[in-house]
Amino acid sequence: MHSSADTSSLTALIGDLVSVNHRLTRLAAASTASAESPAVWRTIAVLRDLGPMRLGELARVSRVSQPTMTKLVHTLDDRGWIRRIADANDARAWLISADPSGLEALDAWRDELVGAMAPYFDDLSIDERETLARAVAVIRTRIERADDTARNGAATA
Repeated sequence: MHSSADTSSLTALIGDLVSVNHRLTRLAAASTASAESPAVWRTIAVLRDLGPMRLGELARVSRVSQPTMTKLVHTLDDRGWIRRIADANDARAWLISADPSGLEALDAWRDELVGAMAPYFDDLSIDERETLARAVAVIRTRIERADDTARNGAATA
């Protein structure tokens, strides 16, 4: 059984985790030379993580308006970073899918982020590195569970 102190401590920890993650993301983005909109990278990452989906669902999952997602998809399509594929469930509809070239661009951007951020972390002790590795594993498990839920929700929508 969990006490209310445990729950409040966990709530504070999750709040701190989300907050520090946002700060880390902003620092990482500011540390690169990329002029690309972060929304471009988020959109490709969503498609990589959740698979092909309709434009409206992609907008919903990405938490942007449908007109904003339409512009993002147009930008990504112009670069050849996405594909439009026929929806097997509805011949009138299209699914948006990440193109291998978009995934390569996302990987290159991630490598750029890692290179830019490495100096901030190069003095970590072995224990600190192991702690971060364990934390990443815990968080990844929770995120994959949420992705599975979102993916299953997208499939039934």
